Amino acid sequence: MTHFVDMHRRRFLGSTLVAGGLAAAGPMLSVQAFAGDKAKLSMQLGWIASGNQVGEVVAKRLGYFDQEGIAFSIAAGGPNVDGVAVVASGRSEVGQVSSSPSVMLAVSQGLPIKAFAVGAQRHPFCFFSLAKNPVRKPADLVGKKVGLPATAHILIRALLAQNKVAEKDVTIVPTGTDMTPLLTGQVDVVTGWLTSTTALKVLGKDRVDMALWDGGVKLYALPYYATNETIQQHPQVLAGFLRATARGWSYAEANREKAVDLLVAEYPNLNKQDELAGLDAMLRYSFGELTKTRGWGAMDPAIWKDQIDLYARLGQFTARTPKVEDVMTLDILKATEAARLKG
Repeated sequence: MTHFVDMHRRRFLGSTLVAGGLAAAGPMLSVQAFAGDKAKLSMQLGWIASGNQVGEVVAKRLGYFDQEGIAFSIAAGGPNVDGVAVVASGRSEVGQVSSSPSVMLAVSQGLPIKAFAVGAQRHPFCFFSLAKNPVRKPADLVGKKVGLPATAHILIRALLAQNKVAEKDVTIVPTGTDMTPLLTGQVDVVTGWLTSTTALKVLGKDRVDMALWDGGVKLYALPYYATNETIQQHPQVLAGFLRATARGWSYAEANREKAVDLLVAEYPNLNKQDELAGLDAMLRYSFGELTKTRGWGAMDPAIWKDQIDLYARLGQFTARTPKVEDVMTLDILKATEAARLKG
């Protein structure tokens, strides 16, 4: 199950779009998107479609979106596609980014978007070490070399700040997403998502995990977002999307092999066994404690506030610090709670 950590280029992109007048002009949503027998709904990704979309693929192939009156499609992203800009401009009705700070940073720059649900109720970002030199808690990072991609630099800064560990006591080594430097001794720690089961195979049984969430940096993964205009003017379409998607993920949770078969049928380049392992890992984050009382996709405003406060302390908001109500809404979740609890 693949992923992209695309969260922190939002600051540059957001300022670029604001300078270009997009934020001031507001979203350019086409009324044709919601005309005819079915509502057209495209979900723009920040990455190439993968196992992270198994619930949506299931919902599409089993007709759940059709039953909601939605003509659903997935628009793949990639290195040269900025999903937030695509959704903000109205070219797609819904988007999904890898991590919740992308939404916060975009909103802080004036982009008119808001999260309305999350795909993972805990972020699976993790620090990996080996048993012979383990890092089990943030204090163990002192004196260590940590290999990570540039986009994840803010995450270790956040972890160190939350745990009162001085940044000067930890050495950061740019390594990209490669796990090999840990095995060769170039670094003591590497980073990645716990759902990236294929990439993690190389680390073997001696791998030691320290989750970002457990270290006090509580971010959401795979948030769904739309423009403020779409949320205000077409809540019934977003509610239908969320009901269908929740059914798809609930089906995947109960019928894992069948769900992966549907995924591979949609994207034949994916490997079934790798996706089965990835799905098992992903479901641990998609169905947490909050799911039992609030259903799949639920999120907590208090978690969003903690994120905003932490990023503000780290100086990440160069334009303005957004409020919780600026970056997320519970309206669509509340409208669909009964259906999402039933799956």
